[in-house]
Amino acid sequence: MYHPYFRGKQFELITIRETAAVMAAANFTPIIEPVKESMAGLQRALKTVCDAKGKAIVIVNPRHGVHAEDGANISTLLKNEFLSKKEIAAGVLLSPSTTVEDAVECCKAHADHDMAVIHAGFNDAKGLADALGDAAKKMRHVFFDSCSILYRKHFSGAHRVLLRDGFKRRVRNRDYPAVEPFSDLHVTYEEQGMEGFGDFLMVGDEYSETGGPAYAVAIHLTFIDPTKDDEMYIYHFVSDTQDDPTDPGGKFAESLNALMKKLAQPNNHIFESSAVKEFRDLHARGHFPGLGSIKKLSMKHHIETLQNYFG
Repeated sequence: MYHPYFRGKQFELITIRETAAVMAAANFTPIIEPVKESMAGLQRALKTVCDAKGKAIVIVNPRHGVHAEDGANISTLLKNEFLSKKEIAAGVLLSPSTTVEDAVECCKAHADHDMAVIHAGFNDAKGLADALGDAAKKMRHVFFDSCSILYRKHFSGAHRVLLRDGFKRRVRNRDYPAVEPFSDLHVTYEEQGMEGFGDFLMVGDEYSETGGPAYAVAIHLTFIDPTKDDEMYIYHFVSDTQDDPTDPGGKFAESLNALMKKLAQPNNHIFESSAVKEFRDLHARGHFPGLGSIKKLSMKHHIETLQNYFG
């Protein structure tokens, strides 16, 4: 059903660990594109997923990060630690520069694992479908939203997932509106002939190694509005202070105050997730946990909001 797409940075892997039981219970399957050199964080996250009896897809040929040129370390980890774990599938990412021969070779190299193919700008669907033959229907196919219906049609009969970036990322936090639409894919994916859907949480598809200086601090929280056909929206709680990159703790307190005011309003539609409870606790204690932890809480809230919707 739901396939959240993570790029495998520290706090994203921590999010996977802390929500592993929730995702397993809801039959959610995270997709992980490892971007950091160390395999220790990924290994811990995958072990937690397995212990929770959940599932995950690990991309063995990432497009971003230190493994973009060579994913051998990822393949070795999957082979040595998770070959017997059917819960962990090997994901082959097809970018615009991937050839049919490259794709088939990568699939064959990981044939001992359950397989998922992530279609991310690859343009020869017919050639790949013909080359894979009947094996294509045994694989899970995850399509970036840029893949056309005609492209996706070549993989009919397989388990198909549509991935859409609902997070409209701004260069500066100060540019976020108070609220805006996020996605309706959790409601409409079946109407589009898909067996599942996914998104990039509140990180977005755009990849960067590091963020810029925080002139403003923002808390991003999604919510589902039952008065608008269950469409998902996102609140952006942005600090009032935006003049310079100093005092992130004070700016977080301003954002958190805005969140608390919204929570006190009737019909705010924010699900009372464990992450919201943590935000309430941070407010009560006047504590700043760091920018990475704020993003982690937003991601946890998003996952729990969808779990509550389908539960």
